[in-house]
Amino acid sequence: AFFATRNAHKRRIPGRIIGISRDSAGNPALRMSLQTREQHIRRDKATSNICTAQVLLAVIAGMYAVYHGPDGLLRIAGRVHALAVTLAEALRRLGHRVVHDEFFDTVTVEPSGKTVSAIHDAARARHINLREVSDSRIGVTLDETTTLADIADIIAAFSPNGCIPFDVEQLAGDTKDVHAIPQSLRRTSEFLSYPVFHRYRSEMEMMRYIKRLEARDLSLTSAMIPLGSCTMKLNATAEMIPITWRKFSALHPFAPREQADGYRILLQDLQHQLAEITGLPHVSLQPNAGAQGEFAGLLVIRAYHRSRGDTGRSVCLIPKSAHGTNPASAVMAGMTVVVVDTDEHGNIDIGDLRTKAVNHRDELAALMITYPSTHGVFEAAVREINEIIHQHGGQVYLDGANLNAQVGLCRPGDYGADVCHINLHKTFAIPHGGGGPGMGPICAAEHLAPFLPDHPVIPLGFEDSCGSVSAAPWGSASILPISWTYLALTGPAGQREATQVAILNANYIVKRLEGVYPLLYAGHNGLIGHECILDVRQFKATCGVDVEDIAKRLMDYGFHAPTVSFPVAGTLMVEPTESESKEELDRFCDAMLAIREEIRAIEEGKADPANNVLKNAPHTMQVVASDEWDRPYSREVAAFPTQQTRDHKSWPTVGRVDAAFGDRHLICCLPMEAYSDADPAGA
Repeated sequence: AFFATRNAHKRRIPGRIIGISRDSAGNPALRMSLQTREQHIRRDKATSNICTAQVLLAVIAGMYAVYHGPDGLLRIAGRVHALAVTLAEALRRLGHRVVHDEFFDTVTVEPSGKTVSAIHDAARARHINLREVSDSRIGVTLDETTTLADIADIIAAFSPNGCIPFDVEQLAGDTKDVHAIPQSLRRTSEFLSYPVFHRYRSEMEMMRYIKRLEARDLSLTSAMIPLGSCTMKLNATAEMIPITWRKFSALHPFAPREQADGYRILLQDLQHQLAEITGLPHVSLQPNAGAQGEFAGLLVIRAYHRSRGDTGRSVCLIPKSAHGTNPASAVMAGMTVVVVDTDEHGNIDIGDLRTKAVNHRDELAALMITYPSTHGVFEAAVREINEIIHQHGGQVYLDGANLNAQVGLCRPGDYGADVCHINLHKTFAIPHGGGGPGMGPICAAEHLAPFLPDHPVIPLGFEDSCGSVSAAPWGSASILPISWTYLALTGPAGQREATQVAILNANYIVKRLEGVYPLLYAGHNGLIGHECILDVRQFKATCGVDVEDIAKRLMDYGFHAPTVSFPVAGTLMVEPTESESKEELDRFCDAMLAIREEIRAIEEGKADPANNVLKNAPHTMQVVASDEWDRPYSREVAAFPTQQTRDHKSWPTVGRVDAAFGDRHLICCLPMEAYSDADPAGA
């Protein structure tokens, strides 16, 4: 779903906001801005906890609009409305009462002469599900896939004897000029005026347009994406195929349960496996994303405290090392955030935690903890940490974003967590490029089970539920077959091995870069979890090179940059996952070592401190192919620094982006060219 707001409220919109900026050559460029960074900078003052979004669905909807354009959408809407008008008139002729005279695609009916249950039975016999609005009302919604034959079947279901006493085609002709949308609500202004919505009308041209867009992305098809805290692992074809099967993809989320036995079995099996993996016996598949799982878990904890009369428990302790969504989720759940310090090794400061737990013992609701921590370290004192919270009346919420380092090795329920969420789009192979889709199920201990999310349309049986967090009872159920297939293909032994290889790969990178890029945090044995933080802050002092310069230069080597300046400003967080081969790990390490030599050339005065390959990165094809080249290094060094980049090049499509300009200019419906001379002060 989408929502819109007036211009005055645009900076309060939750989630990913796209800013229109400009690159180093003055060309228009798009970038994420505002709340995506606010979570990590403002933290407890953040207004958005959205991390994963339904990007795939947004892309599909966007391409639908591109292909049909405004004229096509009007034709489709007009046809749907005409069918709804025809249906309403037919039902009136049968003696039923159409509740509303004004409607678009949905007709609500109060039957007469035939019971509601009999009509539903007759419709289901024709493979049609109608909405049970109430004991006396039925809802019928049409869309562009509805045909006149479908309308005839619906009319027959409402007919007392199953026969239609008039010609449906003739009725459609008689009502084609009838409108049930009031004049005051009919849109007359232009929409979808941007040129792209008028350009592609054949499937061939549409295919090429989509392919051109796809070619501008650097995906796992080209190189590893070492984004720390993102777990960009393989999304295997065998795991993806089931979501294309119509009996998974075309089932309505509110379909009667007896029509969804296959889904029921799959969901129950998936819940059982997730419960076994986490050590927490009760699972809700409703949350659509990790951050929504956080929110749901905190609502469960809040409902639990209230059921015991502890209405004053509203303080949520959150370590400085926590994911940025944690404090925003706590605030959204009505809690007060109290930040817990970390020590010099990146671990939670036990003394500070104990002090704050004691100070807030009467108001303590929960601790949100990530394990391994966002610093890439397994907290050795995790059991003690959880016991402190329990001793002072709180519950432990485990952020499962780093579950990829735990599966088969340890279980949150075993070391004291009361509830945790799972990023199925990380650990369990659902693709989330661009931000989605995602699923963030929560797993809960026995005492929290009654408070798990329920649903008003499809009751799930949680008697003291915290409410609903998604429009559908099982969230984005159509993508759950991906995770089920991943678990079925790997099995317990394969899942444990995947975890071990993920940890091994991260430690291999650390060892290869040892002595060149300092490791910021490590465990007591000098090792890390599944991701590492490389400290590059010293280069700012030695030659003026900062973390962004290194990140941008990696693009010239054909890599997506690691996570930049999170959770520690001026650092790179690297997560290779188990999917990458030693060859790809070596290619990444070779690129990082080569960049270190480029930094050394600046330090030693061999390269200009302001005009060098790092400060000018990334180098686009437009820049490299230009007739003018006034830089003190060759085009080959700029764009083809390795043999691999000469064999296959993933070109960055824009140069260095002006971040501040993007924060001041949010995108709207004007052509891109309109922004090139925009006045920053007027934004």
